[in-house]
Amino acid sequence: MLEVSELTVRYGLATALDRVSLTVGAGEMVALIGPNGAGKSTLVNTLSGILSPAGGTVTVRGRLAHVPEGRQLFPDLTVDDNLRLGGWRVRNRDTGPIYDVLPALAPLRRRRAGQLSGGQQQMVAVGRALMARPDVLAVDELSLGLAPLVVADLVRHLRTLNAERGLAVLLIEQNARLALDLCGRGYVLEAGRVVAAGTAADLAADPRVAAAYLGAAA
Repeated sequence: MLEVSELTVRYGLATALDRVSLTVGAGEMVALIGPNGAGKSTLVNTLSGILSPAGGTVTVRGRLAHVPEGRQLFPDLTVDDNLRLGGWRVRNRDTGPIYDVLPALAPLRRRRAGQLSGGQQQMVAVGRALMARPDVLAVDELSLGLAPLVVADLVRHLRTLNAERGLAVLLIEQNARLALDLCGRGYVLEAGRVVAAGTAADLAADPRVAAAYLGAAA
């Protein structure tokens, strides 16, 4: 569904991504982990067209939607209006199916997004992306600033969407343990380059990855 080949992105003279390649197959959940400043958000912003590459290619077979880091909702608009904004390129902007997928949002549909908790806002951000009827969902920092129980609920929703709808997911996440538990495959990005790739089990068993990202002794 998604193929990134030799992608290079620069900010002026600084290279943020240096010949990065990765793939996400149909129905796959793939993790991209790495430290702050590694280029993870640069990658997803390039996938969604916010940034232009200096080289390489991005191929999306189907429709990609982006859940941005920090949610980036319109705080003075209602939940329902925020959701509708996600469907601006589709004919049917009925938000009903989103409340079926994320039922906890239904009682909040008339509430302003700025009045919601962090977890509720993240659900709105996911729902807004789903309004685009994507084939691939790129989620940037799902767990950022959220309590573990809230994160567990969001993870449950992602698993359901993947299992029942075949939604492919690229999870960009600093919490490596969460990402590798949720996804079948992963990539490690450091200083703008992919330094490791493989199954989630293989990455978790790699002593260098474990020491750097999972808190395990090398």
